Amino acid sequence: MCREVDLQQAVLAKNDATARSLRAALTARGTIVVNLLSSPGSGKTELLERELGRARERGVPVAALTADLATENDAVRLARSGVPVKQVLTDGLCHLEAGMLGRHIDDWLPDGTRILFVENVGNLVCPASYDLGETLRVVLASVTEGEDKPLKYPTAFGLAQLVVVTKTDIAQAVGFDEAAFRAHVEQVNPGVDVVLTAARRGEGVGTLLDRALAAGEGAAVHTPVMARQHPSHQHTHGSQHTHTHTHTGVHTHTHPDLGTHDHPHTGPHVHAHPDEPLVVTTAPAPAAQQRP
Repeated sequence: MCREVDLQQAVLAKNDATARSLRAALTARGTIVVNLLSSPGSGKTELLERELGRARERGVPVAALTADLATENDAVRLARSGVPVKQVLTDGLCHLEAGMLGRHIDDWLPDGTRILFVENVGNLVCPASYDLGETLRVVLASVTEGEDKPLKYPTAFGLAQLVVVTKTDIAQAVGFDEAAFRAHVEQVNPGVDVVLTAARRGEGVGTLLDRALAAGEGAAVHTPVMARQHPSHQHTHGSQHTHTHTHTGVHTHTHPDLGTHDHPHTGPHVHAHPDEPLVVTTAPAPAAQQRP
Protein backbone atom coordinates (compact mmCIF):
# COMPACT_ATOMS: atom_id res chain seq x y z
CA MET A 1 0.00 0.00 0.00
CA CYS A 2 2.85 2.39 0.84
CA ARG A 3 4.42 1.81 -2.55
CA GLU A 4 1.09 2.54 -4.22
CA VAL A 5 0.67 5.79 -2.29
CA ASP A 6 4.27 6.82 -2.95
CA LEU A 7 3.87 6.10 -6.65
CA GLN A 8 0.71 8.15 -6.88
CA GLN A 9 2.31 11.05 -5.04
CA ALA A 10 5.24 10.93 -7.44
CA VAL A 11 2.90 10.96 -10.43
CA LEU A 12 1.02 13.96 -9.05
CA ALA A 13 4.24 15.80 -8.19
CA LYS A 14 5.53 15.28 -11.74
CA ASN A 15 2.21 16.49 -13.13
CA ASP A 16 2.31 19.62 -10.95
CA ALA A 17 5.81 20.46 -12.18
CA THR A 18 4.71 20.01 -15.79
CA ALA A 19 1.61 22.13 -15.14
CA ARG A 20 3.73 24.98 -13.78
CA SER A 21 5.90 24.95 -16.89
CA LEU A 22 2.88 24.77 -19.19
CA ARG A 23 1.16 27.61 -17.36
CA ALA A 24 4.24 29.80 -17.71
CA ALA A 25 4.53 29.02 -21.43
CA LEU A 26 0.86 29.73 -22.12
CA THR A 27 0.91 32.90 -20.06
CA ALA A 28 3.90 34.09 -22.07
CA ARG A 29 1.93 33.67 -25.29
CA GLY A 30 -1.10 35.41 -23.78
CA THR A 31 -3.35 32.34 -23.63
CA ILE A 32 -5.87 31.73 -20.84
CA VAL A 33 -6.79 28.10 -20.11
CA VAL A 34 -10.22 27.21 -18.72
CA ASN A 35 -10.45 23.66 -17.35
CA LEU A 36 -14.06 22.39 -17.38
CA LEU A 37 -14.94 19.44 -15.15
CA SER A 38 -18.28 17.69 -14.71
CA SER A 39 -20.10 14.39 -14.68
CA PRO A 40 -21.25 12.94 -18.01
CA GLY A 41 -24.52 14.45 -19.19
CA SER A 42 -24.21 17.71 -17.26
CA GLY A 43 -24.71 19.85 -20.35
CA LYS A 44 -21.05 20.89 -20.45
CA THR A 45 -20.73 20.51 -24.22
CA GLU A 46 -23.97 22.40 -24.88
CA LEU A 47 -22.83 25.35 -22.78
CA LEU A 48 -19.33 25.28 -24.24
CA GLU A 49 -20.64 25.29 -27.81
CA ARG A 50 -22.62 28.43 -27.07
CA GLU A 51 -19.70 30.07 -25.27
CA LEU A 52 -17.53 29.45 -28.34
CA GLY A 53 -20.19 30.97 -30.56
CA ARG A 54 -20.44 34.01 -28.31
CA ALA A 55 -16.66 34.42 -28.39
CA ARG A 56 -16.64 34.36 -32.17
CA GLU A 57 -19.43 36.96 -32.28
CA ARG A 58 -17.34 39.22 -30.07
CA GLY A 59 -14.15 38.66 -32.05
CA VAL A 60 -12.30 36.88 -29.23
CA PRO A 61 -9.81 34.31 -30.59
CA VAL A 62 -10.65 31.06 -28.81
CA ALA A 63 -10.09 27.34 -29.29
CA ALA A 64 -11.40 24.19 -27.63
CA LEU A 65 -9.86 20.85 -26.78
CA THR A 66 -12.24 18.11 -25.71
CA ALA A 67 -11.29 14.77 -24.16
CA ASP A 68 -13.27 11.54 -24.18
CA LEU A 69 -12.57 7.85 -23.80
CA ALA A 70 -14.04 7.25 -27.24
CA THR A 71 -15.89 8.90 -30.18
CA GLU A 72 -15.39 12.31 -31.73
CA ASN A 73 -18.97 13.40 -31.10
CA ASP A 74 -18.14 16.39 -28.92
CA ALA A 75 -15.45 17.74 -31.27
CA VAL A 76 -17.78 17.49 -34.26
CA ARG A 77 -20.43 19.33 -32.30
CA LEU A 78 -18.11 22.06 -31.01
CA ALA A 79 -16.63 22.60 -34.46
CA ARG A 80 -20.01 23.95 -35.58
CA SER A 81 -19.09 27.13 -33.72
CA GLY A 82 -16.43 27.84 -36.36
CA VAL A 83 -13.47 27.97 -33.97
CA PRO A 84 -10.46 25.60 -33.91
CA VAL A 85 -11.39 22.37 -32.12
CA LYS A 86 -9.35 19.29 -31.27
CA GLN A 87 -10.47 15.91 -29.97
CA VAL A 88 -8.26 13.86 -27.65
CA LEU A 89 -9.14 10.18 -27.23
CA THR A 90 -7.76 8.84 -23.95
CA ASP A 91 -8.38 5.16 -24.72
CA GLY A 92 -9.69 4.42 -21.25
CA LEU A 93 -7.70 6.93 -19.20
CA CYS A 94 -10.20 8.75 -16.99
CA HIS A 95 -8.57 12.19 -17.04
CA LEU A 96 -6.23 14.55 -18.83
CA GLU A 97 -2.77 15.32 -17.47
CA ALA A 98 -0.66 18.41 -17.98
CA GLY A 99 1.86 16.57 -20.13
CA MET A 100 -0.87 15.21 -22.38
CA LEU A 101 -2.37 18.66 -22.81
CA GLY A 102 1.00 20.19 -23.59
CA ARG A 103 1.78 17.61 -26.27
CA HIS A 104 -1.60 17.96 -27.92
CA ILE A 105 -1.54 21.74 -28.16
CA ASP A 106 2.15 22.07 -29.03
CA ASP A 107 1.75 22.04 -32.82
CA TRP A 108 -1.97 22.74 -32.98
CA LEU A 109 -3.01 25.74 -30.88
CA PRO A 110 -3.19 28.74 -33.25
CA ASP A 111 -0.99 31.73 -32.50
CA GLY A 112 -2.96 34.56 -30.94
CA THR A 113 -5.45 32.27 -29.17
CA ARG A 114 -6.72 34.26 -26.23
CA ILE A 115 -8.68 31.48 -24.49
CA LEU A 116 -8.30 27.71 -24.68
CA PHE A 117 -11.33 25.89 -23.28
CA VAL A 118 -10.48 22.35 -22.16
CA GLU A 119 -13.44 20.01 -21.81
CA ASN A 120 -12.03 17.36 -19.50
CA VAL A 121 -13.17 13.74 -19.45
CA GLY A 122 -16.66 13.45 -17.96
CA ASN A 123 -15.72 12.40 -14.43
CA LEU A 124 -15.58 14.19 -11.08
CA VAL A 125 -13.00 11.90 -9.46
CA CYS A 126 -9.79 11.50 -11.47
CA PRO A 127 -9.65 14.92 -13.21
CA ALA A 128 -10.00 16.74 -9.88
CA SER A 129 -6.48 15.73 -8.84
CA TYR A 130 -4.67 16.93 -11.96
CA ASP A 131 -3.62 20.54 -12.52
CA LEU A 132 -3.54 21.23 -16.27
CA GLY A 133 -1.82 24.58 -16.01
CA GLU A 134 -5.21 26.27 -16.16
CA THR A 135 -5.98 29.88 -15.38
CA LEU A 136 -9.52 29.08 -14.28
CA ARG A 137 -10.95 25.78 -13.01
CA VAL A 138 -14.71 25.43 -13.43
CA VAL A 139 -16.92 22.63 -12.12
CA LEU A 140 -20.38 22.18 -13.60
CA ALA A 141 -23.40 20.32 -12.26
CA SER A 142 -26.86 20.05 -13.76
CA VAL A 143 -30.07 20.44 -11.80
CA THR A 144 -30.81 16.76 -12.42
CA GLU A 145 -27.77 15.54 -10.48
CA GLY A 146 -28.96 16.28 -6.96
CA GLU A 147 -28.23 19.04 -4.47
CA ASP A 148 -25.73 16.89 -2.56
CA LYS A 149 -23.31 16.54 -5.49
CA PRO A 150 -20.72 18.87 -3.88
CA LEU A 151 -20.70 16.73 -0.73
CA LYS A 152 -20.25 13.52 -2.71
CA TYR A 153 -17.34 14.95 -4.71
CA PRO A 154 -15.63 17.33 -2.27
CA THR A 155 -12.27 17.45 -4.07
CA ALA A 156 -13.76 18.45 -7.41
CA PHE A 157 -16.01 21.12 -5.92
CA GLY A 158 -13.53 22.03 -3.19
CA LEU A 159 -10.85 23.05 -5.71
CA ALA A 160 -13.20 24.86 -8.10
CA GLN A 161 -12.67 28.55 -8.77
CA LEU A 162 -16.15 28.83 -10.23
CA VAL A 163 -19.20 26.55 -9.96
CA VAL A 164 -21.77 26.51 -12.75
CA VAL A 165 -25.27 25.07 -12.49
CA THR A 166 -26.68 23.95 -15.84
CA LYS A 167 -30.15 23.20 -17.22
CA THR A 168 -31.88 25.58 -14.82
CA ASP A 169 -34.78 25.84 -17.26
CA ILE A 170 -35.95 22.44 -15.96
CA ALA A 171 -35.10 23.07 -12.30
CA GLN A 172 -38.72 23.33 -11.22
CA ALA A 173 -39.73 20.21 -13.08
CA VAL A 174 -37.07 18.09 -11.37
CA GLY A 175 -37.51 19.71 -7.96
CA PHE A 176 -34.03 21.23 -7.75
CA ASP A 177 -33.39 22.98 -4.43
CA GLU A 178 -31.03 25.83 -5.31
CA ALA A 179 -30.59 26.98 -1.72
CA ALA A 180 -29.54 23.51 -0.58
CA PHE A 181 -27.09 23.18 -3.46
CA ARG A 182 -25.51 26.54 -2.68
CA ALA A 183 -25.22 25.60 0.99
CA HIS A 184 -23.44 22.38 0.11
CA VAL A 185 -21.03 24.19 -2.21
CA GLU A 186 -20.30 26.71 0.53
CA GLN A 187 -19.62 23.84 2.93
CA VAL A 188 -16.78 22.41 0.82
CA ASN A 189 -15.59 25.64 -0.85
CA PRO A 190 -16.48 28.78 1.13
CA GLY A 191 -16.78 31.92 -0.96
CA VAL A 192 -16.75 30.40 -4.43
CA ASP A 193 -19.21 31.93 -6.89
CA VAL A 194 -22.13 29.82 -8.13
CA VAL A 195 -23.68 30.91 -11.41
CA LEU A 196 -26.86 29.63 -13.02
CA THR A 197 -27.17 28.79 -16.71
CA ALA A 198 -29.76 27.49 -19.15
CA ALA A 199 -27.77 27.20 -22.36
CA ARG A 200 -30.66 26.43 -24.69
CA ARG A 201 -32.39 29.61 -23.59
CA GLY A 202 -29.16 31.58 -23.71
CA GLU A 203 -29.32 32.30 -19.98
CA GLY A 204 -25.87 32.70 -18.46
CA VAL A 205 -24.15 32.22 -21.82
CA GLY A 206 -21.06 34.42 -21.96
CA THR A 207 -20.30 34.06 -18.26
CA LEU A 208 -17.35 31.71 -18.79
CA LEU A 209 -16.01 33.95 -21.53
CA ASP A 210 -16.26 37.04 -19.33
CA ARG A 211 -14.69 35.33 -16.32
CA ALA A 212 -11.80 33.98 -18.37
CA LEU A 213 -11.06 37.35 -19.97
CA ALA A 214 -11.22 39.06 -16.60
CA ALA A 215 -8.79 36.54 -15.10
CA GLY A 216 -6.44 37.08 -18.01
CA GLU A 217 -6.51 40.83 -17.38
CA GLY A 218 -5.59 40.39 -13.72
CA ALA A 219 -8.96 40.18 -11.95
CA ALA A 220 -8.85 38.26 -8.69
CA VAL A 221 -9.63 34.56 -9.03
CA HIS A 222 -11.15 32.66 -6.11
CA THR A 223 -8.64 30.73 -4.01
CA PRO A 224 -10.32 27.66 -2.48
CA VAL A 225 -9.70 26.98 1.21
CA MET A 226 -8.74 23.42 0.29
CA ALA A 227 -5.93 24.79 -1.88
CA ARG A 228 -4.75 27.37 0.67
CA GLN A 229 -4.17 24.57 3.18
CA HIS A 230 -1.38 23.24 0.96
CA PRO A 231 0.92 26.17 0.09
CA SER A 232 3.51 23.84 -1.44
CA HIS A 233 1.25 23.64 -4.48
CA GLN A 234 0.94 27.38 -4.97
CA HIS A 235 1.21 28.68 -8.49
CA THR A 236 1.21 32.12 -10.02
CA HIS A 237 -0.47 33.31 -13.19
CA GLY A 238 1.03 35.95 -15.45
CA SER A 239 -1.68 38.39 -14.40
CA GLN A 240 0.06 38.75 -11.03
CA HIS A 241 -2.44 36.91 -8.85
CA THR A 242 -1.75 33.66 -7.09
CA HIS A 243 -3.67 30.67 -5.93
CA THR A 244 -2.84 27.23 -4.70
CA HIS A 245 -3.66 23.80 -5.94
CA THR A 246 -3.66 20.52 -4.09
CA HIS A 247 -4.62 16.91 -4.39
CA THR A 248 -6.55 15.12 -1.70
CA GLY A 249 -7.09 11.41 -1.44
CA VAL A 250 -5.30 8.74 -3.43
CA HIS A 251 -6.57 7.80 -6.86
CA THR A 252 -4.96 4.88 -8.63
CA HIS A 253 -5.21 4.78 -12.41
CA THR A 254 -4.18 2.18 -14.92
CA HIS A 255 -2.76 3.66 -18.09
CA PRO A 256 -3.74 1.92 -21.30
CA ASP A 257 -1.38 -0.17 -23.34
CA LEU A 258 0.49 2.12 -25.69
CA GLY A 259 0.59 -0.44 -28.47
CA THR A 260 -1.01 0.09 -31.85
CA HIS A 261 -4.80 -0.08 -32.11
CA ASP A 262 -7.30 0.72 -34.80
CA HIS A 263 -9.96 3.38 -34.31
CA PRO A 264 -12.75 3.06 -36.88
CA HIS A 265 -14.17 6.42 -37.89
CA THR A 266 -15.35 8.45 -40.81
CA GLY A 267 -14.08 11.78 -42.05
CA PRO A 268 -10.57 13.24 -42.15
CA HIS A 269 -9.46 12.34 -38.65
CA VAL A 270 -6.28 10.62 -37.53
CA HIS A 271 -5.82 9.39 -33.98
CA ALA A 272 -3.01 8.33 -31.73
CA HIS A 273 -2.60 7.24 -28.15
CA PRO A 274 -1.97 9.61 -25.22
CA ASP A 275 1.81 9.69 -25.65
CA GLU A 276 1.72 10.04 -29.44
CA PRO A 277 0.91 12.98 -31.74
CA LEU A 278 -2.78 13.45 -32.39
CA VAL A 279 -4.43 15.07 -35.37
CA VAL A 280 -8.15 15.54 -35.09
CA THR A 281 -11.15 17.68 -35.91
CA THR A 282 -10.13 21.27 -36.53
CA ALA A 283 -12.60 23.82 -37.80
CA PRO A 284 -11.21 26.85 -39.64
CA ALA A 285 -10.51 29.78 -37.38
CA PRO A 286 -12.61 32.91 -37.92
CA ALA A 287 -10.90 35.53 -39.99
CA ALA A 288 -9.16 38.58 -38.54
CA GLN A 289 -10.20 38.21 -34.94
CA GLN A 290 -9.08 41.00 -32.68
CA ARG A 291 -8.09 40.70 -29.07
CA PRO A 292 -10.56 42.64 -26.91
